[in-house]
Amino acid sequence: MKPLISEERDTATLQNLGRASLQIIHDIKNQLNGLKLYATYLRKRMEKLEDAGELQETLGKLVAGLDRAAADLNVLVQYGMPISLSKHQGIDVQKLLRTMSAASSDGAALSNLILDSDQQMVGEFDPTALAEALKSISAGAVSARDRDNPDSLKVSLTREENDGSSFAVIEWNPVKFNNGDPFSSFHGSEAIRMALAGKIVEAHGGSAERVQEKLRVRLPLTES
Repeated sequence: MKPLISEERDTATLQNLGRASLQIIHDIKNQLNGLKLYATYLRKRMEKLEDAGELQETLGKLVAGLDRAAADLNVLVQYGMPISLSKHQGIDVQKLLRTMSAASSDGAALSNLILDSDQQMVGEFDPTALAEALKSISAGAVSARDRDNPDSLKVSLTREENDGSSFAVIEWNPVKFNNGDPFSSFHGSEAIRMALAGKIVEAHGGSAERVQEKLRVRLPLTES
């Protein structure tokens, strides 16, 4: 991997990267402490060679913790590197969201997708990178939904015309975040994923922001 050279990055990005690094190091330290406890327990149980079921469960937790730590580190590396996109023309935002909705594992956000029409909303996008970004934003919205009324969270897609330009506008509503703008708070690994998602959206010429109790993504469309 090509090293990140400070002269190639602007001051704001380096500051954000530093903040993200501190937060994720803190999270990883907590995860490693938990892994140490699991490993200690596993070692003691193995000494007695009893209850293989419990040993398997503990080993599963150990591996899952390592996977989480590796995934968090990967997000940090991605955030610190320039975004590299493989754009394709004719990518329909509605079709992308419908595909994500059908594949949604939690079913909490994208299953409540509201589309304004069957009209195509086509742009020049990297479908893989954009899909991952929208999944991260949806995951953040699910975490910030109303716990007393989780089904109230909706995802809407509308078309916006502005000064001769067209945009696809995706909104998650309602959401409540206690740490300011979730795209720049870096409060935990999920927020860092949202920050990376916002960076990917911006690399497509769009924007990602929190507007009161909404998360809003705007993506430029290329068809007339």
